[in-house]
Amino acid sequence: MPGCAFGAIAFLHCINYASTLASAESLERHEFEARHMGTTFRVVLYAPDRPAAETAAKAAFVRVGELDRVMSDYDARSELMRLCRSESGKPVQVSEDLFEVLRAAQEVSRKTDGAFDVTVGPLVRLWRDARRTQQLPDPKELAAAKSKVGYKGVVLDQEKRTVTLTVPGMRLDLGGIGKGYAADEALKVLGKRGITRALVAASGDIAVGDPPPGADAWVVEVAPLGKGMPARRVKLANAAVSTSGDLEQYVEIKGVRYSHVLDPKTGLGLVGRRSVTVIARRGVQSDSLSTAASILPPAKALTLIDSIDGAAVYIAVKESDDAEARITASKRFRHYLAHDVHSDK
Repeated sequence: MPGCAFGAIAFLHCINYASTLASAESLERHEFEARHMGTTFRVVLYAPDRPAAETAAKAAFVRVGELDRVMSDYDARSELMRLCRSESGKPVQVSEDLFEVLRAAQEVSRKTDGAFDVTVGPLVRLWRDARRTQQLPDPKELAAAKSKVGYKGVVLDQEKRTVTLTVPGMRLDLGGIGKGYAADEALKVLGKRGITRALVAASGDIAVGDPPPGADAWVVEVAPLGKGMPARRVKLANAAVSTSGDLEQYVEIKGVRYSHVLDPKTGLGLVGRRSVTVIARRGVQSDSLSTAASILPPAKALTLIDSIDGAAVYIAVKESDDAEARITASKRFRHYLAHDVHSDK
């Protein structure tokens, strides 16, 4: 899957945006971690005491674990994989979670003319092999995989909550949207337990609720595209940020660096260096849009993100490690930038 299919990109770090003013609330900061969806989920929250924090964090991780069992493409028993094994052309009733993720994915696919596409599963499998063998996929196998890709082959029925895969051999991959959705859901669980000042990080995808006590925002640091480029810090409250790039997830074959981010139309990993950061209202949006904005030409990506209320994008592209980075950023992105804010680490 484009985005984080081969392992999330650990670009983002949470920084406490501390105020010098005393908070009227006696809340304590607590942090928790757990492994889910092939990465480490991190929860930072403010609660009255440690027991309340632990109870809320445990519930959030239970929810993420539930979603892992729904959306995993590594677990043959997951609901997603059972759907992929269903008879072609036969409607299959699915859970509310799986339907909602697929509905959100199809919406982004339509807006991007297929630049984001969860049906890239057959291509993802080929590129996993390519990373392991350090060889490009066989042209015939690549063509066969591409013939099974196309978001229009997924038919959703909202009323009956069914999904129909119309192309034989279709395989869905939610790696570019699932973690963002899970971060959103974890925040909801915390909120139901009265924990509204919280942050949930799933590697390159972060969703935040209300800011820490005495602060007007959470500050998230986005690592640079490469050496010599400054890191960026963005201020967020009740929003999400995702970064898609190839800092760690790539394969070099015959001197060409291929990103783990796949173009559904060509079936190939993107070449060159790029890092795309998207801010949106929810993690399910920022996660999928960061993948789409990586694949689209920067000008089209900018137009797409500008058309979405509250969304912003920062794109850095380098043709090679030695080339100068070309930067494209939306006007809205500037409003999120944090200046002269220091880490508490």
